[in-house]
Amino acid sequence: MNTLHLKACTCHPTSINLPGSKSISNRILLLAALAENICEVHNLLDSDDTRYMLEALKTLGIKIEQLPADSKNSGLHIKVYGCKGKFPQQQADLFLGNAGTAFRPLAAVLAILGGKYYLHGVARMHERPIGDLVDALQIAGATIEYKEQNGFPPLQIHHARQKPDYHINVKGNVSSQFLTSLLMALPLTGKHCTINVIGELISKPYIAITLKLLEQFGIQINHKDFQTFQLAAGQHYHAPAQIHVEGDASSASYFLAAGLISGKRVRVNGIDANSIQGDIAFVYELEKIGAQVFWGEQFIEISRSSTQDILPFDIDANNIPDAAMTLAIVALACKSTCRIRNIASWRVKETDRISAMTAELRKLGAQVIATEDSISITPPAKLQADIHINTYDDHRMAMCFSLVSLLGTSVYIDDPQCVNKTFPEYFKVFASICTPV
Repeated sequence: MNTLHLKACTCHPTSINLPGSKSISNRILLLAALAENICEVHNLLDSDDTRYMLEALKTLGIKIEQLPADSKNSGLHIKVYGCKGKFPQQQADLFLGNAGTAFRPLAAVLAILGGKYYLHGVARMHERPIGDLVDALQIAGATIEYKEQNGFPPLQIHHARQKPDYHINVKGNVSSQFLTSLLMALPLTGKHCTINVIGELISKPYIAITLKLLEQFGIQINHKDFQTFQLAAGQHYHAPAQIHVEGDASSASYFLAAGLISGKRVRVNGIDANSIQGDIAFVYELEKIGAQVFWGEQFIEISRSSTQDILPFDIDANNIPDAAMTLAIVALACKSTCRIRNIASWRVKETDRISAMTAELRKLGAQVIATEDSISITPPAKLQADIHINTYDDHRMAMCFSLVSLLGTSVYIDDPQCVNKTFPEYFKVFASICTPV
């Protein structure tokens, strides 16, 4: 296994450009593919997860043209030729790695349209539950077969049954991607649709991203308190001629936390207070515990006064589950116990993140108490140095634990290339902001 040794370091004043948002990139790709016209996409994230979506769409017959890179953006610049809501290929074998933002929405769209499609991925994807989404799609007329274990991928999709209208219930407490997938797929029916969310809906800001993008692609969906969603009949996808993917707010969290931990000024370019991503709320959480924040046009800047300690925290992270992982490392810089709660969704991500975070923090000497939906972290008087961090093939584990080096503690990151899922250049960019101590 490859490993990366990060020496104890500090952060110097710096400015970095963010890659495009993964959540926005994969949503835009699928919506543009389903549209009745051509859409030019700027700053598309170039990572494993978006490549799986791009390859799947090409396999389904979508024409995608690579354009010269934009001088102002680091991401891909492409043109997507929409299929008017009907994929040219009615039969395909689609391998989607561990890309939930590709697998779930594609499964829903293909199930609603019907055809013969086999969807599968890596072993971990086959451990991530999808039963609640499949149940909802079957109510909508889909015919879906589990090929291995009930409730989990891989899936075989068959021809769908047409229905006069759609009234669908979906559980909201496992993954917001299930609801996102339904919201993206049901406009293809052309019928009136009602979706009722059963129980608490987790990660509501990700649904807000979906609704905002659907609106940009010509689809109006009304909702009541994120519990009942109404889609009028006769709607279809029409793409904007040009669309820009904003910087990834989850990826920004590591560099913003670096500014808080080090006390040095760190600027991230590509997002600002107008971001449609829920993880922008991470900035407000940093501000509560000692960060000095400056909001600019298309950038955010973080620093901390040398006289200001990082304050302990107890946070309900339901709305920022991905960025909240970064707070688990920030907790090591506090002087007493910190708690991150309402994070049951960590259990069904790229790995069981509560278990993984617990194990690796304990290696560093922290006292950790984990429950089904929370984690409490008490930092040690001195962190253990040169610990090997198991990243569990989870990009966010690797990026989070890189911040340990800013706490004056050298650390080994095992399997660092797992960051290719969303941020292939992460460790190169991270090295550029660090000065050894």
